Amino acid sequence: MNSIVNVVLPVFGLILTGYLAGWRNLLGRASSEALNGFVFYFALPVLLFLAMARIDTATVLNGPYIAAYLLGQVATMTIGIAVARTLFRVSFAEAATHGTVGIYGNVGYMGIPLVLTAFGESWLPPVVIATIINAALNIAILTAVIESGRQDGSGAKALRKVAVSVASSPILVAPVLGFLWALAGLSLPAPLVTYGTILGAAAGPCALFSIGLSLVGLPLSEGRAEVASMTFLKLLVHPVAAWAFAAWLLADQPQLFVICILMAALPTGANLFVLVQRYKIYVARTSTGILATTTLSLLTLSGLFYLFASSGLHL
Repeated sequence: MNSIVNVVLPVFGLILTGYLAGWRNLLGRASSEALNGFVFYFALPVLLFLAMARIDTATVLNGPYIAAYLLGQVATMTIGIAVARTLFRVSFAEAATHGTVGIYGNVGYMGIPLVLTAFGESWLPPVVIATIINAALNIAILTAVIESGRQDGSGAKALRKVAVSVASSPILVAPVLGFLWALAGLSLPAPLVTYGTILGAAAGPCALFSIGLSLVGLPLSEGRAEVASMTFLKLLVHPVAAWAFAAWLLADQPQLFVICILMAALPTGANLFVLVQRYKIYVARTSTGILATTTLSLLTLSGLFYLFASSGLHL
């Protein structure tokens, strides 16, 4: 219970604070975009760079952890596509979007501050790996699927643009540079560490506040059956699948076991909405799914932390 009160509730309290500020329009209509830009381009990349630049490189290249996380995603994605195609009779691109809502966790904006609050910075490297997988793999695959169904001949050009966009994303570039820094065995100058520590400390609270701002105005009643399916996938199927593979591959690595499941249990990331809105596909259902998973994850994450604590893990 202490882990729920001390970790989960404050995290959701920050999201609620952002939502109330947006609902009352206290910071202006451009506040969500501005704060999101600050987190995306400055605070979060600095935090990720420092986290990776100061770790043992062998910790990052952990095959069992990467395999467990990816296998959990593949299993959930497969179920999501099958359900969407069979029950809802949607196109393959829409089914792929349905499945991606079930695996694309809010790792960068919610997972990182949650792990920082619960465990500290030493637990960040596997979270960064999950962030990279989400940014570089999940979005790229979904974009390729959507583009493959387009008939206007612009698919190859758009895919090149997406590849450039993904490769230049600060949230992807920063940890990669940090990893290369650590791989080279370089030390970090003290002023750089101080600068990064001060700026990076803003990433967690600002990201959570930004989530709350971004939730204002999202529709609540679009495609209820499909939203219920995506919510079930994200908050129950995905964590259970990750648990099964983590129990198989990470039984002797309790820290990675916990992080793998926790990353799978996070609600759907709001960045996915940007992609579907760009392509005008599954927009209303995706936005409603983001809102539903974010709201209900207060209960599922609280239950998960309670389960971890009752299992003897120190949280």
